[in-house]
Amino acid sequence: MLITAVIAFGAGEAARGDATAELARQADAAAALHAAVLRSELEKHRSLPVALAGDPDIADLLAAGPYAAGDVVSKKLEGLASQTRAAAIYVIGVDGRTQAASNWRLPTSFVGADYSFRPYFINAMRDGQAEFFALGTVSRRPGLYLARRVDGPDARPLGVVVVKVEFNALEAEWRASGEPAFVVDPGGVVLITSVPDWRFRTTKALDAHRRRLTLTDQTLQPQALGPLPFSTPSGDHPRLVQTSVDGPRQTWMHAAVSTETPGWTLHLLSPTRGAIETAVMTARAFAGLVLVLLGGVIVLLLRRRQLALVRGRAEELARLELERRIDESTRELRDANAALNRQIEERRRAETARELLRDELVQASKLAALGQIVASVAHEINQPVAAIQTQAETAGVLLDRDEPQKARGALARIGDLTQRIGAITEGLRVFSRKSDPKIGVVRLEEAIHGALLLIRGRLDEGGVELIREGDADVTVRADQFRLEQVIVNLVKNAAEALEGRDRPRLMLKVIREGDRVRLIVSDNGPGVPPAVRAQLFTPFVTTRANGLGLGLVICRDLVAGFGGELDLIDEGEGATFVATLRIA
Repeated sequence: MLITAVIAFGAGEAARGDATAELARQADAAAALHAAVLRSELEKHRSLPVALAGDPDIADLLAAGPYAAGDVVSKKLEGLASQTRAAAIYVIGVDGRTQAASNWRLPTSFVGADYSFRPYFINAMRDGQAEFFALGTVSRRPGLYLARRVDGPDARPLGVVVVKVEFNALEAEWRASGEPAFVVDPGGVVLITSVPDWRFRTTKALDAHRRRLTLTDQTLQPQALGPLPFSTPSGDHPRLVQTSVDGPRQTWMHAAVSTETPGWTLHLLSPTRGAIETAVMTARAFAGLVLVLLGGVIVLLLRRRQLALVRGRAEELARLELERRIDESTRELRDANAALNRQIEERRRAETARELLRDELVQASKLAALGQIVASVAHEINQPVAAIQTQAETAGVLLDRDEPQKARGALARIGDLTQRIGAITEGLRVFSRKSDPKIGVVRLEEAIHGALLLIRGRLDEGGVELIREGDADVTVRADQFRLEQVIVNLVKNAAEALEGRDRPRLMLKVIREGDRVRLIVSDNGPGVPPAVRAQLFTPFVTTRANGLGLGLVICRDLVAGFGGELDLIDEGEGATFVATLRIA
């Protein structure tokens, strides 16, 4: 029993410490949240006098003298106070007399009132700005006065603009939360509070001089500045406070956090609601119960160990029997699974055969396109060959004349023409080569250049004007050889459609849209008949007598393999094909 009592007491004290620490953490978090809301409210209003100090209307009113009419400025301040929910905004001249105010229509208007004695006016005229919390001399409502000096063009002080901020809404929110909160200034005077009776009370005693000065500056009644009805006790739990708020006396967890500016400190009382006592009693009861049951638990564990050995032997026998029955009942399932695996393997082989067939079809399409453009490529080669012959003859003549420098220039031109022929034949070789598709990063300009190298002669023979628009210097996800094949097929189809047309024109346009690139191939030919348009990408559908109807089908399949799309769109005359590709 002695051990039980000692352990129960220790458990209770440990629970007390944990509960107190948790309540303190919750109170600190709530206080930090309240302080953040207060800082936000203050920062929102602090920018207002800074902006108004630079307002030309206010500067003109103050420069005009103390008897100038301020109705225009008062109307402006009235609208601004309504928008910003400021209690009052007013302008004071250098003599301390108010010349314009947002409450100019009310019986309690500040216009004409003398505030030269107010500390915020004195400090703002001296330092350029001031902040002061006090009771209003007219409204008798507390608030924070934010003052800013207004200077003329010659840096001469013209007066002060003042914004009064009241915290009624903020105090109401704190009051609704059920956690009393109050803000004190550096001297310990309560300024903002959710408990009205605590306002202008103090957290520490003030000497006679400080008390008299505070009563005068903040225009308080003589009975103000009394102490708060509670104090922070010393001992093991210095943050626990005993006081009553709108009810019986109870225990609160006290938390304090600095609001940084203007040197205020926010205090919060979070109700414990008997949580500490409940945690202590629960811990002690639980510890006693555990110790009482410990002996019974030991006996129970020994008994369970014996039963577990017997149960284990029985479960092993049952498991063996169950495995035997499962093996008998799942034999048919295994057979069906084996048959399914065979079907899957057959489908996989069929898919592989289909891919091989598609590759063969792509290669056949490339060779068919190559056969149709070989004549124009031959024409492209004949021109530099003729030029090579001419340059060779010229070089021989120059050598006979003993002009080696000019002969060397002719030989250099022969080298350039040879490189051009090599580029054309290399393009033919690469285009006709059968290769496995390798999706990677491809520069669109290189693919267009490679395709035009093969098909340009066909366009020149037909007198087709080629127009390039857009920046093709982008990288896309594709296989370069297959992308060139798509471009060759689209350009070749357009060239065939333009045969016999007056002023044939072919346009290649590149448009970048987000993470996609649109390659547009359009011509001014006769276009695609409506009857064919719906089935254009269907195999063996064509508008040419000698066509197979597979070129566009293969092109769309290739573009889809890149993760893109190939479509025919309605855009002006002729036919317009759009290949949409993914940007690498």
